Amino acid sequence: MRVSAFQRLQRRCLPALPGCFAGSALAHTSEPEAWAEVWLVWNDDWWLWLLVAVTGWLYARGLRRLWHASHPGAGISHARAVAFLAGWLATAVALLSPLDPLGGQLFSAHMLQHELLMLLAAPLLVAGRPLGAFLWGLPPTWRRYAWWGCRASGLQALVRRLGHPITAWLLHAAALWVWHVPALFQAAVESEAVHTVQHASFFFSALLFWWALLRPGRPDHAPLPAALYLLTTGMYGAALGALLTLSPRAWYPIYRERAPQWGMTALEDQQLGGLIMWVPAGAVYLLIALVLLAGWLRRAEAEMDRRLPVHVAAGSAVRERP
Repeated sequence: MRVSAFQRLQRRCLPALPGCFAGSALAHTSEPEAWAEVWLVWNDDWWLWLLVAVTGWLYARGLRRLWHASHPGAGISHARAVAFLAGWLATAVALLSPLDPLGGQLFSAHMLQHELLMLLAAPLLVAGRPLGAFLWGLPPTWRRYAWWGCRASGLQALVRRLGHPITAWLLHAAALWVWHVPALFQAAVESEAVHTVQHASFFFSALLFWWALLRPGRPDHAPLPAALYLLTTGMYGAALGALLTLSPRAWYPIYRERAPQWGMTALEDQQLGGLIMWVPAGAVYLLIALVLLAGWLRRAEAEMDRRLPVHVAAGSAVRERP
């Protein structure tokens, strides 16, 4: 029987795939050993580079098609497009840049990476309204099937349930606290597979949290509860940061060997990471909550100004009635 070139390629390559994937799951990204090498070592997970690239390309393609079908700014404003670009770049910096391998050496770099994902990338990506752009980026015949598949599989209903503010708040809090348990955090540093699960937990719970609170394009968005969720999130995040900063001992043994190579003790490294979570992260949550409250106050004041003439006129009519 004649064997095609494609079949020969399958026979040669398929038996080696399990070993390749196993090695990818267990092997760590190359890590720098000195400050001079930091900018030379980037994340070498090809699938992650591909995922980030495809996501940006699909959004840009969908945005171009959407604006071409109507006019620039239709559906997704220029400001939202810029927000998505900023969030996409923040995601790339957190996951692909030398910050990722440096996180295996320094706890503080690991914390900075997490805060970039949860506090910068996630809200900016949500503000960019990516789902609509992604649908427009698909071929026209695929859009209907993609929408139908999300509904038929129950994915749409699941996201709506998980996107309830209380549920999203609890999931985000659980991801933050559970993964900082010393045994789990240590496992994430030692295993690339566990590290991937950790980052996915942080990133997707943050996306769900910000989507539940910001609800882009939804007229029923309630800024007061959203501000409350943000303030409480900043409080429990700051509490964890304070515990890390004020602890008299290092929580994660693996950094006791690695941090001294970078000119600090493991405890000093942990204190720096705790401060990153405690002060700047808490300030971001507080700032966004204040912005939401200020917007709510402006809208309430405008509504009062709009109704006041009506009430004044009605009162005048009553007084003038004989």
